[in-house]
Amino acid sequence: MPSRTLPTVSTEVEQLYGDALGRPAAVAPPRPDGHRHRLGNLLRFTPYLRPYATRFALMVVFALASTLAGIVTPLLIRRIIDGPVAHSDRPGLYALGAGAIGIGVVEALFMFWRRWVVARGTLGTETGIRLDLYAKLQRLPLGFHAQWESGQLLSRIMNDLSTVRRFLGFGLLFLIMNTLQVVIVTILLLRMYWPLGLVVIVSAVPIVILCLVNERHYTRLSRAIQDQTGDVASVVDESVHGLRVIKAFGRSEHAFKGFDEKSRTLYRTSMSRVRLVSQFWTILEAIPSLTLIVVLGFGALAASQHRLSLGTLVAFITLMMSLIWPIASLGFLLSMTQDSMTAADRICEIFDAPETISDGPSRLDAVEGRLTFDDVSFRYPDGDQDVLRHVDLDIAPGQTVALVGGTGSGKTTLTGLVPRLADVTGGAIRIDGVDIRELQVANLRTIVATAFEDPTLFSMSVRENLTLGREEATDEEIWQAVEVAQAGFIRDLPWGLETRIGEQGMSLSGGQRQRLALARAVLVNPRVLVLDDTLSALDMETEALVESALRRVLVGVTAIVVAHRASTVLLADRVAMLHEGTITHVGTHSQLLADVPEYRELLSAEYDAEAAIGAGGHHHG
Repeated sequence: MPSRTLPTVSTEVEQLYGDALGRPAAVAPPRPDGHRHRLGNLLRFTPYLRPYATRFALMVVFALASTLAGIVTPLLIRRIIDGPVAHSDRPGLYALGAGAIGIGVVEALFMFWRRWVVARGTLGTETGIRLDLYAKLQRLPLGFHAQWESGQLLSRIMNDLSTVRRFLGFGLLFLIMNTLQVVIVTILLLRMYWPLGLVVIVSAVPIVILCLVNERHYTRLSRAIQDQTGDVASVVDESVHGLRVIKAFGRSEHAFKGFDEKSRTLYRTSMSRVRLVSQFWTILEAIPSLTLIVVLGFGALAASQHRLSLGTLVAFITLMMSLIWPIASLGFLLSMTQDSMTAADRICEIFDAPETISDGPSRLDAVEGRLTFDDVSFRYPDGDQDVLRHVDLDIAPGQTVALVGGTGSGKTTLTGLVPRLADVTGGAIRIDGVDIRELQVANLRTIVATAFEDPTLFSMSVRENLTLGREEATDEEIWQAVEVAQAGFIRDLPWGLETRIGEQGMSLSGGQRQRLALARAVLVNPRVLVLDDTLSALDMETEALVESALRRVLVGVTAIVVAHRASTVLLADRVAMLHEGTITHVGTHSQLLADVPEYRELLSAEYDAEAAIGAGGHHHG
């Protein structure tokens, strides 16, 4: 049945790539020796072509048929001129003329079928690679994303993939077909009249030399352009996200200068490639035209001396003219080939990036919530010393620990290790005695919920943002979480929970974004809750309300709360003091206040500020 031999793209994509997050990418593995080969990287995408093998096979068949039809036409013209025209055979002229028209119609039909049949295959291939590439980005650790600009990733997942798709659907086919046409036609020309055939072959020598000379220069410029396109995209992305800061500091001109510099660099490199391609194409088109003039002169001389017939000469010239496009397009097709190999190389850089966060074999279903840091150390991949060193901390089920420390002491790094945003480089973190690296990542992240200091919201509705970690939550559960986070402002939004809040939640204040992020973490109903200074953007009154609600939520939940304010510390059962990457003191707030001078210094500024505010308020009252 047609639906089985030529499956729709949506069906194939759903069947083959629907679980892209839960399995390795279909891209073929790199070479065992680790050497990156540009053509080899392009061939690594062949697994994505296999579901559409029937379509690609038909594409080749139709293209071959239309090419052969184009070659047969001049041979038929020779027969018409040397036969019915030379002998005034009108019936024969009508018969062969009808045959020539029929061949032309067949050629047009095959060209139409080729374009129709390949569209689904190439688009399906592109979609499959793009889904796997996005899934790979989701699986890669935060360290990878910290090293890559978003514009470079965007350039690869959009521009580079489109370049590969155009080559697979158009460039590769015509490179093969045009080469085949040149070979077949050259053989025919040699058989028709070998002296003129040799002229054609000799004219091909400078074209081959030119292609070899230009390849290296074009490859270098092509890679530079694709990288610089990513740089421009990164500048635009940063400018859009930082627009408020740019405007607030009156730095629009400075931002524009940065963009202008990147754009001009891209322009200069692009113009260098245009000059190279223009020179290449000019010579490619000039050589066949000059060869045609030579062939016309020698052919006319040979025909006048009766060494070849008039029909043969016309057929020879017609066939040779049919070579002008394949040869002239060679520059375009080779450029497309180089672009696609460069694009494939850039895409494979992401596919080959190591996934350091992988699923363990175990699950925890009945979770008590004991959280243990056992001699934990951590060093960033590009760092030369440990950020955390020999951290030991045991948090009993249902206990809340406040984490305090100066700027740069490692608090945020420590909290990021609990949901495995990065893996420890020494020691282990355990939940109920099980190393979290032994757990399935999805299972771990249903146990642990995190609210970050910098709340990230998406261009979706409030409801979608809140239920990001728990899609099946009911309205009642959503509103309970909203009340805990003191995010009642949602009721005043134009469409309540269905209000779209715009990219990065820019339509909300900092405090509103932080309360939404807090509600999102609470809604997961986790056994372990990590709050990375999520109350920092709240005013005193709202913070007091949120803390009051959190006291109810934290009952029975194991929690780590990064705290800068004394009022937040009071939420905790115990306090752990972090200094230069290691925990120096653990105890109750009153114990540390009495026994640890450094702890008093950390909180003294906060006490003074609160006292000043309180005194000021009392005075004005």
